[in-house]
Amino acid sequence: MTQKYDLRVALPILIALALAAYFLFPGYLGLFSTIFIVATFALSYDLLQGYAGIVSLGHAVFFGIGAYTVAILGGAGITDPILTLLAGLMINAAVAGLLARIVVTGNDFTRLLVTLGVGFLFFEAANQAHWLTGGADGLASFTVGEIFGVFRFDMWGRTAFFYTLAILVIVYLAVWRITTSPFGLALRGIRENTTRMHAIGSPVSRHMAVTYVLSGGLAGLAGAALAQTSNFASLDMLGFERSADVVVMTALGGTGSIPGVVLGATIFTWFKDMLSAISPRYWHLGIGLFLMASVFVLPDGLAGIPARVQRWLRRRSS
Repeated sequence: MTQKYDLRVALPILIALALAAYFLFPGYLGLFSTIFIVATFALSYDLLQGYAGIVSLGHAVFFGIGAYTVAILGGAGITDPILTLLAGLMINAAVAGLLARIVVTGNDFTRLLVTLGVGFLFFEAANQAHWLTGGADGLASFTVGEIFGVFRFDMWGRTAFFYTLAILVIVYLAVWRITTSPFGLALRGIRENTTRMHAIGSPVSRHMAVTYVLSGGLAGLAGAALAQTSNFASLDMLGFERSADVVVMTALGGTGSIPGVVLGATIFTWFKDMLSAISPRYWHLGIGLFLMASVFVLPDGLAGIPARVQRWLRRRSS
């Protein structure tokens, strides 16, 4: 998919489908809001892996910090949703800035280990800091105010639906703008051949660190939105399973494809919700079989389907 296709075709289709879903399935607004948040989180991770080639098994750290930021500020009386959302963004960008140096150093294997270790460290720190995070019980006794002082989060999920959709669209545009800029082109070069980018004098480490900060900030945005719409923040928001989920969603959609990643996050979240409703005990089995099938059938992810169809049509016509 070309970048122009992303913005001129894929984004309007995304918005149109979301609005159609709002009117056709009013009983599932909560699930749709969750899908929008998860897709936002997946876009933040795709910026990191799909464009800069930085693999991470601890990306949920930023998602969880964003959620706890909203919960802690809300408990302290700071309840404005936009303000706490931006706080989640800025605090996560700052945390990512502190971690960037140790993450971007080394190769893919060392980054996997470092990010995995960072994830476990933050999880255990949040678990031990019961006075701040509520430990295993999480935080629920905080207030989220009205958006712009007008729109209150209602029990039907209408406000949350449009709020999270707006966040997804903004992040979609932000990732598109970043990846189509000269900086984004440099990231693609780093992903394809780091040695050659060093040879032409590109500041590889600096570009990777900046990407890590941007990605961490956007992930915090998604986590903050989940805490605001669910009125809850807990340890599972920064746990390893959530980090693994976002890696799977990105691979399913097709790394380096913005609409593909949104579609992958949507299908994965919907499929996971459906299986857990059918069998709360064995739904992991269904997810495993689904992922194995997707790897063999769609090795390039959902974003690779158009190219595979074109190749099939060329072979058929020749």
